[in-house]
Amino acid sequence: MPNIKVFAGTSHVDLANKICTRLGIEPGKVITKKFSNGECCVEIGESVRGEDVYIVQSGCREVNDMLMELLIMINACKIASACRVTAVIPCFPYARQDKKDKIHGFFDIPVDNLYAEPAVLRWITDHIPDWRNCCIVSPDAGGAKRVTAIADRLNVDFALIHKERKKANEVASMVLVGDVKDRIAILVDDMADTCGTVCHAAEKLLEAGAQKVYAICTHGIFSGQALSRINDSMFEAVVVTNTIPQDLNMKEAPKIKFIDISMILAEAVRRTHNGESVSSLFAHVPI
Repeated sequence: MPNIKVFAGTSHVDLANKICTRLGIEPGKVITKKFSNGECCVEIGESVRGEDVYIVQSGCREVNDMLMELLIMINACKIASACRVTAVIPCFPYARQDKKDKIHGFFDIPVDNLYAEPAVLRWITDHIPDWRNCCIVSPDAGGAKRVTAIADRLNVDFALIHKERKKANEVASMVLVGDVKDRIAILVDDMADTCGTVCHAAEKLLEAGAQKVYAICTHGIFSGQALSRINDSMFEAVVVTNTIPQDLNMKEAPKIKFIDISMILAEAVRRTHNGESVSSLFAHVPI
């Protein structure tokens, strides 16, 4: 079996290093720079001939540049005769414009869509002492399937907020469907972007009698006025995974907490390398 090599793109070097630490290997040597006209240039600093290569690159920061850098890194490894090249993309770019369950259909190669749900469940039970008195809430009808799965695993109730939008990122009205009175409300969504909707939803939940309100989102994008909105909000915490770097955001908005998902990605890499199934990662967080 070929040796494993993990290379980090410039989008999230820290996460790639964490993955390598969990795998017990050193990160691969790579130099990324830009030509004077703005084009990406990638130099692989070690031999990958016959190796099983994994490239970690998230869809964040300058998304188009990160995507192009990933494609150039893949091409460089293929030209250098890598046995196999796998892209590890913690936050898949442009996915918000399509239904995520359709992503597989755009590829003619194997694709594994990993889920943060097991890590979210662990965070709730580890960090919310009275979690048995919680209600899992979806900020929109589209997330109902997501919150019911989490509520079922925790054996708690769920609710959802029906919203009508005037235009993108601007909500006209919200209607809460479900009972959160005297409960801990946990808003669950796939991403936190401008945070206007989720902060408005928190106000709605507190008006409905919720004791405390948390938000847990897979991807913390935090664009525009998101950080100031979080600082001014009534949230106990806004929890995201580290699919996108959060160090600066956490300094500006102390309510932001993160869930480390490097163990999930590292285990997916290990299992893929060994030809094992990754489906058990959909339900359990590796230790």
